[in-house]
Amino acid sequence: MSRKPHLILSSLDVDRLEALLAQMSAAAFPGKADLEAEIARADIVDPTDIPPDVVTMNSTVTFDMAESGKQFQLTLVYPKDLDGSTEKVSVFAPVGSALLGLSVGDELAWPSVGGKSMTVRVTGIVYQPERAGELHR
Repeated sequence: MSRKPHLILSSLDVDRLEALLAQMSAAAFPGKADLEAEIARADIVDPTDIPPDVVTMNSTVTFDMAESGKQFQLTLVYPKDLDGSTEKVSVFAPVGSALLGLSVGDELAWPSVGGKSMTVRVTGIVYQPERAGELHR
């Protein structure tokens, strides 16, 4: 497996995610340990210090799946913000966990449903709250 890309996370996102993760069992969220490991290896910075090309919570991201070549544009949200929209993905879904903290141009292999691996490659960030000055969303 290739070296994992550098991750940058907002301290605000990490605080919220750690609070949610603390309430979840590994049975309820099979990717819990993987996401916790990603958070543990990330650089955690103040929201004002997030680079404009990094995927943060509530960012709208364009990405593709290396295996299928399919392209997507989704907004990365907390589970409570899922509303059945096909334009949102939960941070607790495999692809959501994989996207968090990546920069444009990064790719990350991530375990998906059924034990297969998928490779997510970030191709652009359409909207990022920090870049828009929305630091306390």
